[in-house]
Amino acid sequence: MLDQVDRGLIHALQLDGRVPFTMVAAVLGTSVQTVTRRYARLRAEAGLRVVALLDPTAAGQQQWMVRLTATTGTAQQIARTLARRDDTSWVRLASGGTQIIAIVTTTPDQPDTHALLLHDVPRTASITAVSAHYLLHTYLGGPSAWPGRTSSLTPAQQARIATAARPGPVPRTPPPALSGSDRRIVAALAGDGRASYADLAAAAGTSAVTVARRLDDLRAQGVVFFDLEMNDAALGVTAKTLLWMSVAPGRLEQVATELASHEELAFVAATTGPTNLVAVALFPDLAQLHHYLTQRLGSIQAIGSIETSPVLATLKAGAPL
Repeated sequence: MLDQVDRGLIHALQLDGRVPFTMVAAVLGTSVQTVTRRYARLRAEAGLRVVALLDPTAAGQQQWMVRLTATTGTAQQIARTLARRDDTSWVRLASGGTQIIAIVTTTPDQPDTHALLLHDVPRTASITAVSAHYLLHTYLGGPSAWPGRTSSLTPAQQARIATAARPGPVPRTPPPALSGSDRRIVAALAGDGRASYADLAAAAGTSAVTVARRLDDLRAQGVVFFDLEMNDAALGVTAKTLLWMSVAPGRLEQVATELASHEELAFVAATTGPTNLVAVALFPDLAQLHHYLTQRLGSIQAIGSIETSPVLATLKAGAPL
């Protein structure tokens, strides 16, 4: 069971993954030792991890949501293989365990960037169906967090956390290309978003001062953001479902913007394909999922159809394993 200190710490880290624990302790009215101890416990028992991720648009990347159907008995192994790849994220088993859903990241100016989509997946004999949906626009997700993790701190407490964020320069448009040193910094932070500047400097082959300055720049330019990975069951989530919706094109922007404000959803994006809007929904039980589908979504006339894919397991979240 999570108490108010646990939830406040999670909220604070979602606002700023590198916020000093001295600030968190002051905001929560507790000691630094307590915050440090709670953080260690959440890491051990709830899989809490602070990670740094690249914003795909700012980093010049493209993302595809791939749906694979595999024969019985092979889906888990295929999903594990996909999870180990550097170009995948959010690898999930869904719909009875025979469907695999993953996000594949491609970089247009790199060779073999579509190898997974064009070669590796099609030649796997046990895969019986493949569909790939290009993510056109993300309305909720990425830098914007699921409201279920950001409902503990008051506006005044959130403002105090914001004051602890390191200032950065005015964002440049377009942001500059990532250097080799930048990529090594981000790779180290993808494993531990709270790694010290000394450790990051060792990984990047530069000085701690340079790392601190460059990280400030990347965050200010929107190229890098920090996110939390954790077992959402610790927050009371027992039913996780992907929703594939077909919306009239002229109403897509309106519907997607409305859905992005729903506290039940953690991700909303427009896609290509026969369905043009996808969402990830989180609920404490199936009864509330049913109510959401029939009452809230059912009342939106612009949604022509909804397909649900219950998530059985998440093998990989946003950051590398």
